[in-house]
Amino acid sequence: MSKKKPRPTPVPARTIPGLIDAHTHLASAGATTAEDVAAMMERADAAGVRWVCTVGDGLAEARQALDAARGHERVFAACAIHPTRAAELTEAARAELTDMAADPRCVAIGETGIDTYWLTHAPDSTAPLDVQEEALRWHIDLACSSGKALMIHNREGDEELLRILDDAPRPREVILHCFSSPLNVAREALDRGYVLSFAGNVTFKRNDELRAAAALAPVGQWLIETDAPYMTPEPFRGARNEPSLIGHTAEVVAQARGMAVEELATEVTATFARVYQVG
Repeated sequence: MSKKKPRPTPVPARTIPGLIDAHTHLASAGATTAEDVAAMMERADAAGVRWVCTVGDGLAEARQALDAARGHERVFAACAIHPTRAAELTEAARAELTDMAADPRCVAIGETGIDTYWLTHAPDSTAPLDVQEEALRWHIDLACSSGKALMIHNREGDEELLRILDDAPRPREVILHCFSSPLNVAREALDRGYVLSFAGNVTFKRNDELRAAAALAPVGQWLIETDAPYMTPEPFRGARNEPSLIGHTAEVVAQARGMAVEELATEVTATFARVYQVG
């Protein structure tokens, strides 16, 4: 019987000054204290990462995200209830998220959206579709009233998501995080002015269509992210992810777009600054 090859230890790509990580989960990646955040951001800085947006998918992680952003000048927060946990959007949760949205260190309302994957694979452990839709519409209203960007999670919910976004009020910016939908959905989203954010899955060998979407996106309508601790880019797929590894994704997207990675860094930093109103 052959043994599995040991998984290589993740290491950053070469230092690429001016990169950003548009969507990460510092707490889930292991940074649960101010000291942890500082250490993780020090590693990110060595890899050239200027800014990160750390995300809450529920109240507990949203609080951690906002604490991290308040405690570190290069960290910003996004706060929301994840669609699979939409039943947790109680009146008390809505009040707390509304307060979070008013904090200047909170730059986006997210991640919210539609997830039908778990409705098929674990229906007893996720919110029903109608509950997800009601929660998404509430988060859209919060993004509009607060003037913050709307950060969308979409897993196998293209049709439902586009329908809801089409007839709901329009937030200042709409980001489709960890974009993984077909090319026709990318075209529709870009035509609507949305921003596509590409994670480590854009580096996976089978994902030619994602690389085509990254090549298609106009200037100002795309970002890169880690979605750490998930979506670790090749050649470290399956290992634990963190912001310092964003350079691998940057290099693949730069190649897909036919541009130097240094030019990519300048472009995504400008988009991050506009979308999240920082800098």
